[in-house]
Order: sequence, then C-alpha cells, then structure tokens
Amino acid sequence: MKIIILGAGQVGSSVAANLASESNDITVVDTDTASLQALQDRFDLRTIAGIASYPDVLKSAGADDADMIIAVTNSDETNMAACQIAYSMFHTPTKIARIRATEYLELPELFSQDAIPIDVLISPEQLVTEYVQRLIEHPGALQVLDFAEGKVQLVAVKAYYGGPLVGHELRELGEHMPGIQARVAAIFRRGQPILPEGDTIIEADDEVFFVAARKNIRAVMSEMRKLDKPMKRIMLAGGGNIGVRLAKALEHKYQVKLLDHNLGRTRSISAQLDKTIVLHGDAADEEMLLEENIENTDIFCAVTNDDEANILSSMLAKRLGAKKVMALINRASYVDLVQSSIIDIAISPQQATIGSLLAHIRRGDVVVVHSLRRGAAEAIEAIAHGDKKTSRVVGRTIEEIKLPPGTTIGAIVRDNDVVIAHHDTLIEPEDHVILFLVDKKFIPEVEKLFQVGITFI
Repeated sequence: MKIIILGAGQVGSSVAANLASESNDITVVDTDTASLQALQDRFDLRTIAGIASYPDVLKSAGADDADMIIAVTNSDETNMAACQIAYSMFHTPTKIARIRATEYLELPELFSQDAIPIDVLISPEQLVTEYVQRLIEHPGALQVLDFAEGKVQLVAVKAYYGGPLVGHELRELGEHMPGIQARVAAIFRRGQPILPEGDTIIEADDEVFFVAARKNIRAVMSEMRKLDKPMKRIMLAGGGNIGVRLAKALEHKYQVKLLDHNLGRTRSISAQLDKTIVLHGDAADEEMLLEENIENTDIFCAVTNDDEANILSSMLAKRLGAKKVMALINRASYVDLVQSSIIDIAISPQQATIGSLLAHIRRGDVVVVHSLRRGAAEAIEAIAHGDKKTSRVVGRTIEEIKLPPGTTIGAIVRDNDVVIAHHDTLIEPEDHVILFLVDKKFIPEVEKLFQVGITFI
C-alpha cells in the first residue's frame, strides 16, 4: 500500500516505524529535516521536506497515486487543509487526520465529503482518556482492550503469588469458574511469549492475556490475582487536554483532584469542571502531595506533556503511599525502563493511536486492531465473509484453520452472542473473530485468511 504520512513527530514517527516494517511504500513529510533524516537512517522509506498542506509538496510526495494520507502534524488546521487538497486535487481514496481540538471534534457534520473530506478522525487525547478509564474500572489490570463494541474485552494481568490458578494448569480455569467462559490468549514469561495449552502452568509474575465477555472480566481476573478494591480517590497531575478530559469523564463516579502548576490554567479548568477539586501546585512537591493526603489516594495519574515530570512525580507519589501510579510516557525507550518497577502502568499515546490507524490499513475485513507490548504483538478483530469455497476460515473449525505460529483465536462474536473459542468451534459467515498474535510479522498471513477469493478448493 502506498501511504503518505504528514508529520514526523512522535505519532508520525511511530506510525512510520510500524508501517515501514510491513512492506508498505511509505513517504513522510515534515519541515524538520533532522527528524526526517533520523527516520531515513532507521527505516526503508522516503522523506520530503516541506509544509504538509502545500499542493506541490503533496505532489512531490506522490499524492497522485497514493492509497492513503495520514495527516498527524501538530496543527489541526494543517491536517484538515492537507486532506481537503488531497481530495480535491489528487482524489486520494482514504484520508486520516489527527484532530485534537474539542471545538472541531464536537461538530461531526464538519467532516464529510461535502464539507472537510476526512474519512477517519484520530484523537490521541480521547483514545488515551478511554484507555485510562478502562484501567480504572478494572483495578489490577495492565491493559483492557475492547472488541465488538465492548461486548468482548482482552485483559492483561500480572499473576500473583496466592492467585487461585497460579501453579495450576490452564485447563483448570473452567473447573474453578463453572458457567463462566474465558480463553487465555497468550502468556508472557520474563518477556518471552508462551503459547497457552491445556497443560500450561501459570507462574507468579506471568503476564497473562485473556479474552472474555465484558461481564465476566472481574471473575476471571480473580483467578490470577487477589482483586484490588474498587477505586475511589484519584489524583491527576497535568491540566492539559488529557487531564481535563479525564477529570470530566471520572468526576461523577470518583473523588477527583487535578493538579497543575499554571495558575491561570487552573482557574480556567475549574470553570470547566463540576465536581473535581482543582489545585495549583507542582506534582513533584512532596509537601503538597502530603497535604493532599497522597497516602489515601487510590490512583495517581501523571498526564503532563513532560515524560520526565510524569515519571518523577509518579515515583514520588508511590513512595509517599499512593496505591497505584500511572504515567503518560511518549518515549518508547522509557516505557520498558519504568513499567512494572516503581510505576505500575506506563501509558503510551502512540500505541493507542497506532491501533486505531492500523484497523484502516489491514487487508481483509479488519475492524479493530490493538497494538500490544510496544508494537511487538497485536490483537485483531476480523469479520469472516464468504463460504467454505471462497474463504479459508468460514465453514471450518478452529483446529482446521492453518493459523500462523503464535496466533490464537480467543473469541467469536455472532450477532450479539459471545462464543469463547475451542478447537471444535465452527466459524460462520459474518462472525467477528478475535485473534491474538504474539509476533506481528505474521500479520500478512492472518490478513490472507480473511480475504475472500473466487475459490480456495
């Protein structure tokens, strides 16, 4: 696929890195020549220096025959103008744009072929807000991901000493929870993937990914670890777009405090929020955190635009007694460094954004993609079409499907029913199939499985 990425910032670079490794024809446009050179040194792609919305720059980047434009510059207006020009002058089939301002996002009628022709809107701030919300709703989870409009969830938990299933074979999961269906999709032990079998024994500190209907998630989590108590008190550090969105989303269910170092900003924020206590101060100020009873805080979540400030304030909050700390971290190299040590959860906006982009790039009818473990693994929701003659999956049981190495089918959503996958589960037309891949290099093979051909017999 020929793709033009406008913007070589953190999101644009992460998207380029993911797509360049999948044999796409990638061109990146930016005004920062140093960022472009760094991308060219690392990946097999083209770069163009220039302003992304200029027609001649788009033409130089190959817009005449591009399949897709992904506009992720730091300017909403540049992204919108670039999509308009790509549509009007070059008839680009698919136009994806990052839009951050809520003033635009609140007007969906603005984005249509008759107005501003953007096919897919990406809002990293909204994606991160939803991601953090799910983590707060499921205390103890490392990741919570939605499929089939929330009917099915994929949850990652760390198995703890004393968990009912720790030290036992996976096949005992059903015995422990009669009537509750779940499937372990993957296990990562000391960073290495283990393909789960019935006789696989769960060890303490294993990172276990399991699939279940939303209503059963808490019951399955209780098999891996002692359940954390529901969260009540939340402190947010950072009054930017993400901090304010989170406060708005959480303040009617939880006791929320929001901390920001900018006095004018705190005044503006307090006018936007109903129940949140807005505080002026430095999140790395030990005295202030103690004054605000940090030791009684269930979750401290640092979401400023400064990685170092988020890491340090989270470490301090943890040392002072906060039960769980989360930090928004943009630099991928920092994520592995801090997660699961002092900081409980490192939140990567790039990974959240990339997943929503990949769903529009995957071949076959792929409707949801979640990028996992810093992009090394993926979870996919694909729709099965055709019949036994035209499809590699329809009319076949799971054990008959030639899945690539390290790939598991976790669940199927059929109409409104959630079917947890077993070896003899039959795939029917229009089933939503949820797959987990421990190695994303096999994605092209999975895509082929869900492409309909004239005949495969």
